[in-house]
Amino acid sequence: MNEQIYVQEEISDKLREECGVFGIYDFAGEDVASSIYYGLLALQHRGQESCGIAVSDTNGPKGKVLSTKGMGLVNEVFSAEGLSGLKGDIGVGHVRYSTAGGSTIENAQPLVLNYIKGTLGLAHNGNLLNAPELRRELARDGAIFQTTIDSEVIAYHIARARVKTKSAEEAVAMAMQKVKGAYSLIVMSPRKLIGARDPFGFKPLCIGKRDQAYILASESCALDTIGAEFIRDVEPGEIVTITPQHGIVSNKSQCLKPEDKKEPARCIFEYIYFGRPDSHMDGVSVYSSRLLAGKYLAIDSPVEADLVVGVPESGNVAALGYSLESGIPYGTAFVKNGYVGRTFIKPKQSSRESSVQVKLNVLKEVVQGKRIIMIDDSIVRGTTSDRIVRMLREAGAKEVHMRVSSPPFLWPCYFGTDIPEREQLIAYNRSLEEIRQIIGADSLGYLKMERLEQIVDGLSICKGCFNGEYPLEPPKEDIRGDYDR
Repeated sequence: MNEQIYVQEEISDKLREECGVFGIYDFAGEDVASSIYYGLLALQHRGQESCGIAVSDTNGPKGKVLSTKGMGLVNEVFSAEGLSGLKGDIGVGHVRYSTAGGSTIENAQPLVLNYIKGTLGLAHNGNLLNAPELRRELARDGAIFQTTIDSEVIAYHIARARVKTKSAEEAVAMAMQKVKGAYSLIVMSPRKLIGARDPFGFKPLCIGKRDQAYILASESCALDTIGAEFIRDVEPGEIVTITPQHGIVSNKSQCLKPEDKKEPARCIFEYIYFGRPDSHMDGVSVYSSRLLAGKYLAIDSPVEADLVVGVPESGNVAALGYSLESGIPYGTAFVKNGYVGRTFIKPKQSSRESSVQVKLNVLKEVVQGKRIIMIDDSIVRGTTSDRIVRMLREAGAKEVHMRVSSPPFLWPCYFGTDIPEREQLIAYNRSLEEIRQIIGADSLGYLKMERLEQIVDGLSICKGCFNGEYPLEPPKEDIRGDYDR
């Protein structure tokens, strides 16, 4: 197949998350590759450009790692035959969407590093603020980079620190003192599985157990998929080390504490958009958060209408919340083609196919002659919102009222979410009425800022993309790489 005809989807105005990570260590010595495969399937929503699995046999030759990675979806990259060849009782997996570093096979993870102390396998979710500076420093000392991603910078620092430390987890702690930004890490050493989360807890990471196997994963839904029990979340700034001798050992004492802000700053969009509805993160249900967001929209931005609908998938639960609070019936107005990934054959500009309609179609009999309230999780540039509003009108909707389950984007993100420069954001320098006119809705309402903590049960969160107040000072150079703009 000629892959040149495939292009990164440009019409979607949706946010994109950097990655999903998964790791497992089976103390009974069973092969773990198939469990990693199913865990990555559950995390596919977090990254759809590339994926990979790396495994090792703790009873075999020390440091021997088998790995497979490729471009595309999990079920496209891996086959049953390929998985059967990945023999090992410890392993890490990764799904990726690029926010920093290009979309190439070289940048696919996990990274496997061979060095004087053995082998490291590393999977990383997040963005580092000081990656360019650290990369230049390493390059001056003779480092040769194989990728353009932050994760390789982290891997180098762990490997260098490991030469001077007694254990791999101490090396991870030393690396954490050098890197700044957002990271949830899973590190596979020859006899240990290590998880680490940055001191702000931007990205989620949790621990699970199934029989004699321990699991680390970005979201709890991945644990459910493989029949594992949720144990707890890895805390912001915590390192956990998993071994047969000691089980789970926690260490927070050696990790750098933020100097300018002590409280965690979890990414609010894990709850609004990124997370799967059946996941729990830091003790809060993603489903409940979205339901509450919809209820608050109904309280703060009411409007008379006949039907409440959600833009699939993340808008659906918020739409249900709006319906429950307002008493207006909830319905399904959109049929989504679930077989279209992030990358597909783009319709030619000369043809009549709409890229939006490749993914979504409107049920005309549902919306015809009705006043519709349409709930979506966010508006970035507005390019998709105006098309969906127009699709509803063309299907016969009498009125279209748009409600958004997040506040307006006014600032870019530097922590692993691809919110672009301010000038590209529809809400930048525009009034609510001006945005409403651009997208063509009869009315428009956003979630109020003060509701954000309420929808996550008071968790400390990052709101930098809404108010420009970041938990860490933004970098002076662009670290965010090539976006799908």
